[in-house]
Amino acid sequence: MALDLYAGVPVSDFDTAVEWYARFFGAPASFLAGDTEAVWELAEHRAVAVELRPDRAGNALNTMFVDDFAMRLERIALAGIQPVVKETYPNGVRHATFRDPDGNEFSLGGAPE
Repeated sequence: MALDLYAGVPVSDFDTAVEWYARFFGAPASFLAGDTEAVWELAEHRAVAVELRPDRAGNALNTMFVDDFAMRLERIALAGIQPVVKETYPNGVRHATFRDPDGNEFSLGGAPE
């Protein structure tokens, strides 16, 4: 079964959000889907869209599980963004939560070291 994912992040200030997510993902948006929506294609058929929706801003919760957890955290820190929570679960799984300017949560997970 094929699976495509298009996760949405509602924001109140489009330009600020696009700048923050470009730093977070380490690249500019893959494309603009209109005047108020920017899309990052993170992998084949898997995308995150930032959309101007002030009435819903700050309520998104997204997590990406990555195989280069430590390297991504380092790159994101170099871009001036720090996690609000960083933890390791009893089973060794690592987790870091970031908040964009609206308070939307975007987390990274990583396998035990």
